[in-house]
Amino acid sequence: MNNRNLGDGEQVIDLSNVQNGLAKAGDRLKLGLFQAIQFTLRNAVIILSLIILGIALGYFLDRSQKMYDHQLIVSPNFRSTDYLYSRIDVLNAKISERDTTYLKGLGFKNPKKLKAFSIEPIVDVYPFINSNEQNYRLLQLMAEDGDINKIVEAKTTSKNYTYHTIVFSSKNKVDRESTIEPLMKYLNNSSYFSQLQQEHLNNTRLKIAANEVMISQIDGILNSFDSSKKGSNNSSLVYYSENTQLNEVIKTKNDLLEEQAYHRINLISMDKIVKENSAFLNVESQNAVGSNMKLLLPILFTLSFILIYMFRSFYRNQLLRYKLANNNQP
Repeated sequence: MNNRNLGDGEQVIDLSNVQNGLAKAGDRLKLGLFQAIQFTLRNAVIILSLIILGIALGYFLDRSQKMYDHQLIVSPNFRSTDYLYSRIDVLNAKISERDTTYLKGLGFKNPKKLKAFSIEPIVDVYPFINSNEQNYRLLQLMAEDGDINKIVEAKTTSKNYTYHTIVFSSKNKVDRESTIEPLMKYLNNSSYFSQLQQEHLNNTRLKIAANEVMISQIDGILNSFDSSKKGSNNSSLVYYSENTQLNEVIKTKNDLLEEQAYHRINLISMDKIVKENSAFLNVESQNAVGSNMKLLLPILFTLSFILIYMFRSFYRNQLLRYKLANNNQP
């Protein structure tokens, strides 16, 4: 019974201590809030001046330090994807080294204002698997052992996609003559891939010419069949031709026409090793630090003033205590 009463007493003491601690914490919070208000009122002119100065200076810096983003969509031909990525890496190394002589030699007019180039594939798996049945089987096999999304976006897979995006930034606006044309000339400067390009062009033109001859021959067969059909009363011959040989001939012609269309479309893109498809220039960057200076500077100036004030107050208090301690010594 006494133990229970003793425990109750201890509980009352503990609750009393907690209440006292909370009360003291509340008092300290009120005191701190009061001191903050007092500090703000005493230094209102200084704080307001710092905010105005920060906004004005930040606005000026935002206007003078704008960054512009530029984007190119390209398609590497003749299995030159790895070549394209390595050329971008070399270009970035020269920009990092500030090798303006090399960059000017490539034709860039303002190399000091260029930032690093980045390149990434445009994930489009459907043309990739439709272009080759082996690609589809390989992707299907890889998907059995892992996440299909990770496989589709993996570097080894995505490099085989048709289109890739090159992104870079600059401190001022650019035009095609000063930046895009030198870049594309640099990417297409390869003797090895130039030889491959010529062979591909020659082979494609030969295929087109051969297919034209075959289509012409098929047209001759169809015309002769049409003439023989009109001059013959043999229904069995017509039935046989329409359901076997004629269907195969027509199907062959359709396949050849589709192949011709495919080759002619390819000829449009094969005039370059790395073909430029579209370009978007001088888009004002929304991620640049400079664009937020009119917000950052007022906060920075105000916090700096508060820290300096607190340091001075701390130093004066410690100095006063030090003097009092020395005066009280015998």
